[in-house]
Formats: sequence, C-alpha cells, structure tokens
Amino acid sequence: MSFLFLWLGVMFPLVFSPGPANIVFAASGASVGVRRSLPLLFGIDSVFLVKSLIIGLGLGAFIEQYPMALQVLQCVGALYILYLAIGFLKTSLYAQGEAQKPLGFVDGVLIQLLNSKGWLLVLLMFSLFSEKAHQEFGEQAIWVLVAWLAVLNISMHLVWIWAGGLLAKMSGNRKNQKVQGIIYFLSLGLVAVWLLVDNGLWRTLSF
Repeated sequence: MSFLFLWLGVMFPLVFSPGPANIVFAASGASVGVRRSLPLLFGIDSVFLVKSLIIGLGLGAFIEQYPMALQVLQCVGALYILYLAIGFLKTSLYAQGEAQKPLGFVDGVLIQLLNSKGWLLVLLMFSLFSEKAHQEFGEQAIWVLVAWLAVLNISMHLVWIWAGGLLAKMSGNRKNQKVQGIIYFLSLGLVAVWLLVDNGLWRTLSF
C-alpha cells in the first residue's frame, strides 16, 4: 500500500496537470458534453495503454537510444494540436446554433500517438518504479504498473471532460461561450508553440 501511495505521489500530478490531451478533453467536454466525448477518451487512453505495454515490455530502451524519433513526433503533434485549436476557435466564433461535431476515437488515437510527452511519462514511470514493483509484485510488476496507470488516466481524463462541461454550463450565454472558445484556443495554441520551441530537434539540426 505504501508503494501505491509513493507511485501516486509522482504520477498523479503528471497525469492531472494541464497538457495537450487534458486541454482537449476540457474543450470537448465544454463543446459536446461527457457522453459524446467518450470516443475521444477511448482513443487517447487505448493508445496510452499500448504505449505502456510496449515500453514496459522492452521498447523503452529503443526509444531512449533514438530520442530524435520522439522529437519528430513532438513537432508533428504540435502542428496537429494547433489544427485542433483553430477548429475550436472557428466553432466558438462562427458556428452559431450549429451542433458541434465531436472529436472521435481516431482523433484520440492521433492526439496520443503524436504526444511525445505521453511517451516520456511512461518511460519515467518505468525508470522510477520498475525495480520496486518487481520487489513487490514479482513477474506481475509490469502488468500492475500498466493497470494502475490506465485507471489513473481514465479517471483523471473523465474529471477534465466533466470540468469542461461544467464550465460550459456556468458560462451560459453565447458571448461567454465565445470567450471560453478563445481561452481553449489560446491554451492549446500555447501548448503547441511550447512543444515546437522546447524541442531538441532544432539543436540536433543546427550547424
């Protein structure tokens, strides 16, 4: 039990903190509600589960050996997040009275597949906790860590979706919804810019 609390102390703030996926969850919850955001959640968290299994079963060493692969993913992911941000902005400003098209399973897969920070989070978890997990759970250690992370991801992502939906209900009128759409656009845009700027690929390519 003490190991679980230690694990939560590290992983909870990493999973719950604002990031590309969490901001998209909040924006989706605000736009289409919790139920219609579930395919997005399934897409993102299914890829997160696959990432965890791949890294836990040994691919983590390959990723650490070739960091440029993650840097390229980070650039592509940043551009995709910027594309989503513009979509949220257009909807909030111009789609008056129109039903918002929800982000679906495929959008979730793309978001998480291109999210280099998600790969790094899983790498960090296994680098910090693999040895202790093997002491506690033996051969089942990898599966325990993967299961814990899956439960934490899904629960926290549902919180972000619910919070976005709650803010949308509180905002009420159309003017406030436009302001909310602009805020989501700026948040995602800042994340995308940060991912592009804070990327070791530029140092690798510099002469």
